[in-house]
Amino acid sequence: MDKENGFFESIPEGFVAKALSLTSPRDASRLSLVSSVFRSAAEWDAVWESFLPSEIVTQAVEDGLSFSSKKQFRLCDHPLIIDGGNKSFSLDKQSGKKCYMLAARDLSIVWGDTPRYWRWISLPESRFTEVAELISVCWFEVHGRISTSMLSPNTLYVAYIVFKSTSETHGFEYQPAEVSIGISGLESQTKTVFLEPEGEPRRRYPVMPRRRMGMYRRGHVAYPNPIVPMNQSSNGNGPGPKQREDGWMEIELGEYFIKKGEEGELEMSMIEVKGGNWKGGLVIQGIEIRPKPCKT
Repeated sequence: MDKENGFFESIPEGFVAKALSLTSPRDASRLSLVSSVFRSAAEWDAVWESFLPSEIVTQAVEDGLSFSSKKQFRLCDHPLIIDGGNKSFSLDKQSGKKCYMLAARDLSIVWGDTPRYWRWISLPESRFTEVAELISVCWFEVHGRISTSMLSPNTLYVAYIVFKSTSETHGFEYQPAEVSIGISGLESQTKTVFLEPEGEPRRRYPVMPRRRMGMYRRGHVAYPNPIVPMNQSSNGNGPGPKQREDGWMEIELGEYFIKKGEEGELEMSMIEVKGGNWKGGLVIQGIEIRPKPCKT
């Protein structure tokens, strides 16, 4: 062990720093445990600057952010808020590739600026200054877009809508939402999801023609009886949300492979407009796009 330490200590620190800059943030942190030379080299700004895209540094400066060391970003665990607070940027621990979250303010939300249906609030647990709280709508539609040039090339990305349920959440248990992902203007991949956590029973009501729909009440507000598609199984076996480490929930919207040189806007959406019932109580933080984890 002493001979190994002696060998590592004899390697020039600059050479080690150059080698670390060719790895990933996670690998650089792990390799810093090898020896004191590796630990010192892992603190070099040049190492962490190599992990940080130049456009992100430019954006940070334009947003008035300053930092003495690129490592202070800790971009794997502590996302950097950019684009005037409308996006966050981080690096994937495993691959070092780019990850983004589009803030709710950066999304297109139908009726999002109508106080009767949505309101904008602040939550201390959100990375953004504002989140969108759904009061009540019968037409739920959320879209997000990001330029493919901002993402890492030759990478399979997965998009998620990041949200929280509240004690007032209602209406989504009766009808699955339709989610999609694809290049704007071209064909998208579409599937249905449920907003109840996996393992929870999903309530279903008989399908009724719209002209015969009655009303049910929640508090002092009357809502149409929910509609369930004829081909929807009664046990609702679609995918549901999962708990994140930060306390929020997320539902996968789909995945898309970003080819090198591909141009366009990656568009993601969640829509529920078929049920006709009123929905409310969700809090949306944003849509996150990150590389799909490699199977080990």
